[in-house]
Amino acid sequence: MRTSPTAGKDYPTSLAQFRSWFPTDADCSDYLDWLRWPDGFLCPSCFSIGDWADLAGIHRCSGCGRRFSATSGTIFHRTRTPLTIWFEAAWLMTVSKQGISALSLQRTTGLGSYQSAWTMLQKFRTVMSNSHHELLSGNVEMDETYLGGKGKPGVTGRGAAGKLVVAGAIERSGRSFGRARLQILPDAKSPSLERFIHQQIQPGSTLVTDGWRGYLKATKNAGVQHEIHNVSVSGLPAHVSLPGVHRLFSLVRRVLDGTYQGSVQSEQLQGYLDEFIYRFNRRHAQSRGLVFFRLLEASVEAGPSSYQDIARVHRRTGTISRVGPTTEYYAPRSLANLSIARPWRSS
Repeated sequence: MRTSPTAGKDYPTSLAQFRSWFPTDADCSDYLDWLRWPDGFLCPSCFSIGDWADLAGIHRCSGCGRRFSATSGTIFHRTRTPLTIWFEAAWLMTVSKQGISALSLQRTTGLGSYQSAWTMLQKFRTVMSNSHHELLSGNVEMDETYLGGKGKPGVTGRGAAGKLVVAGAIERSGRSFGRARLQILPDAKSPSLERFIHQQIQPGSTLVTDGWRGYLKATKNAGVQHEIHNVSVSGLPAHVSLPGVHRLFSLVRRVLDGTYQGSVQSEQLQGYLDEFIYRFNRRHAQSRGLVFFRLLEASVEAGPSSYQDIARVHRRTGTISRVGPTTEYYAPRSLANLSIARPWRSS
């Protein structure tokens, strides 16, 4: 991973520059090649250095003789969708705070089916899900909310039925907020809360929560300091006592109800939460093009997957979840245009 990529040289900084850099599929392929092997070709099979001249965009290892392209063994492996469309999808996912739905992507790029658009976005979400490495630290607000399908009438709050429990945590320093996490939990009981704390929060941090008794046991052996803001005792609304995490919940609800029209299935919700967190934690990036760069950089390091791999299976029926309306498939047209010099190769 490059520690300090340069704007305008390693990644585009605007839509106009993005389109001038990647007008053809060959340009996109060369960019992925450069991201994957910045210091020259290294065989993924035998780890030999060096290759023989072969077909355009193909490396033949000088050690084992196997052939590799920039997309082989990545999320783009054996894709029939032009790379210009993949790049357009990655750009649209990263530059907007609200993301893009599969239906909007299909309409924008002319993809042959909704399933193709959904699968592309879901593969990028898988990459985003694996990009949350560093634990939250310092003062960390934590709470739970309920997202997903329509709740059943009757009990509200922590006893609500028909929705998924989602734990949220966010770093705070004074009146500003840092990185965040969102994760689906089986329930709001102390064992589930404790697992979330162990997985997402650095030991020694100060955890700020409301007075829910589940946190008393959850923090006992989690290695964190526990600061309680009891909402019922203080008389302050929850969004005043814990402003950061409630703002986080409000923002993610806006995305789920706005961009995706509240149609996200429960089986897929975690992927959408990870996509939201990926953009949220990079909201202070010096350029949205840098977020695009990091997504593609991680995409060439991730392994291949198919639609069957990423579509969840219903627990009862064992059938693949329907991800949206299907149409007759046809090979999508490339978004290729006239090519220019490749800035990332200038050095």
